[in-house]
Amino acid sequence: MNYELAGFIQYLKDIRHTSLNTAVSYERDIKKLYEYLSTQGITHVGQITATSLNSYVLFLEREGKKPATISRSIASMKAFFQYLYKKNILSQDLSEELHAPKIEKTVPEILSMEEVGMLLEETRGDSPKELRDCAMLELLYATGIRVSELIGLKMEDINLKMEYIKCQDAHKERIVPFGTVAKEAVSQYLNRGRQELVKDLGNPWLFTNCFGQPMSRQGFWKLIKGYGKKAGIRHEITPHTLRHSFAAHLVHNGADLHAVQEMLGHSDISTTQIYTRMNQSRIREVYAKAHPRG
Repeated sequence: MNYELAGFIQYLKDIRHTSLNTAVSYERDIKKLYEYLSTQGITHVGQITATSLNSYVLFLEREGKKPATISRSIASMKAFFQYLYKKNILSQDLSEELHAPKIEKTVPEILSMEEVGMLLEETRGDSPKELRDCAMLELLYATGIRVSELIGLKMEDINLKMEYIKCQDAHKERIVPFGTVAKEAVSQYLNRGRQELVKDLGNPWLFTNCFGQPMSRQGFWKLIKGYGKKAGIRHEITPHTLRHSFAAHLVHNGADLHAVQEMLGHSDISTTQIYTRMNQSRIREVYAKAHPRG
């Protein structure tokens, strides 16, 4: 079965042009399916049935896996078995009858504007690392880009004069503007901090770790968590918290939802609409507290 899986992963990369993270996620999910099937005596794709896949979903539920985890596994199985069907490896798509469990949409954690100010204030300093950290956090909050996009920025992707960055994902390129505060922070980093970190001026990455190498997601997660703790912010902070806060604050201040969608890189406006619901929820909360008949 590993042969078919290897072909599927190659297909994702060469034909579908999926991101590396997506391909890795699909591969991990299918390998877990394989592990379960092997305990049932199934060692070849020709032995797999629709019942086998349904049994695996039931197994995940009995294991107490969260609906989001099960949904992701089903999505991976659907992609894999559709591939096997299209390639005539199987005579039918065995995943047709699989249905993802209903997932309740949770409201994302955001920081208040005051908390964002507290967090960013902690990055102020003159060392190369502090200048880098300040530039990264200011740019993240100013643009709302994903952490993978932030650490993947190259020098050619930022235009300080016109105040925008270019972000490229598997499907399209988008231009995201930023303001004067982020511009100043990035300028200070480029003028007084970056050379000390990268050593080689030919290094293409905008932000690096202290050894001149591209920063990892885990490294940046630790960085932002540390500043959150120093700022005295009690709840959990992740890089995505600033992305959510960026969007929520824009919507709260009257930004056009389609513009926010474009900046975030959401393919579906319904994904962006959660920030409208958050704003409406906040309005209801204020009304209930302040109105004499609330």
